[in-house]
Amino acid sequence: MKQYLFAVILTAALTLCLSWAVWRLSLRYKLYPGIRERDVHKTPTPRLGGIAMFLGVVAAFVVSAHNPFFSIIWTDPNQIYAILGATGIIVIVGVADDLWDLDWFIKLGAQFLAAGIIAWFGQLQIYTIPMSGGITYLPSGLSVLLTVFAIVVVMNAVNFIDGLDGLVAGVCLIANAIFFAYSYLFVRDAGASSYFNLASFIAAVLVGACAGFLPLNWSPAKLFMGDAGALMLGLLMATSAIAITGTWDPSMLDPNVFGRSQLLGAFMPILLPIAVAILPLIDFGSAVIRRLRAGKSPFSPDRKHLHHRMLDMGHSDRDAVLIFYAWTAIAGLSLLLMYIATRQDWWGQYWIGVAYGVVGIAACLVVTFTPARRRAGQPDAEPRRPEESPV
Repeated sequence: MKQYLFAVILTAALTLCLSWAVWRLSLRYKLYPGIRERDVHKTPTPRLGGIAMFLGVVAAFVVSAHNPFFSIIWTDPNQIYAILGATGIIVIVGVADDLWDLDWFIKLGAQFLAAGIIAWFGQLQIYTIPMSGGITYLPSGLSVLLTVFAIVVVMNAVNFIDGLDGLVAGVCLIANAIFFAYSYLFVRDAGASSYFNLASFIAAVLVGACAGFLPLNWSPAKLFMGDAGALMLGLLMATSAIAITGTWDPSMLDPNVFGRSQLLGAFMPILLPIAVAILPLIDFGSAVIRRLRAGKSPFSPDRKHLHHRMLDMGHSDRDAVLIFYAWTAIAGLSLLLMYIATRQDWWGQYWIGVAYGVVGIAACLVVTFTPARRRAGQPDAEPRRPEESPV
């Protein structure tokens, strides 16, 4: 655990320093777009924070190559090279879009290319699907297609909520912290000889990258991560979730081994990644359906995302961001607690997780639909026009 903590601190420190450097250089050389009608900020703000986050992540991988505790993740270096190469492609295209607004078709093509590199060259794929009676192995072609589709969906889901200061960085920090705890425990429970694994390492590095970037991105933001940062986070989060599927052991689905909650245990590797990214996925799905029904491209920007609706309801920018944080924490921690309970085979502890989720969801619903201004008896302010994040 100390080595993972070192990876978090190292990535956070490097990302913070690099973010400050990118911010200063962007201001000096005016590397920022002009103010658009849909933007919240009143002064031009650099959008190249994704570069700093990417360099922090790369530095963490480089250091891990010289750390004997992480030698297991370098057993197949092609996986690491594929991950870093795919991430590099996404960051380059994202930076180009942040500066010059690329056509959505180009960006989508780059996303499929990056996902294909991870699935095909990195051999990080969804090979199996857990069933209540065991594990179903997928045909190779279907495995690649499902993996590419999953990565592209998560990338766009994360990118779609990038509309408020500190929103994506904070949500991804919480989501990856919860997923790190789960992946660490899952590998331990699977009886692996080492607790060090690729899924946990990626999650830890992303926690560090988000923590290091958040100080400059918190409202009022000095630096935005842009498409480069948001797409990178989505890519690596999806890759981390896919990497954990390779540690499934069919014996874990035996109720005598796993515990009473066999069905929950079987589907936890799928449920938890979905839970921690539930809000981005809901926003992405509703946006695609909404735009297709209107006869538009599913990637055409609009002002009807979840965070836009919350501002229209009367929430301030910071209130909306904190509510997103709460929803992410409630969804992820509820399933994490239930997973821990299944391993302990303690029914009472299982219901603690259920009760936490029910109470947390109820509280979040009250806060979400009762903006602070209304609770205080103040009239709603005119809704602000937050920054829109196209694909």
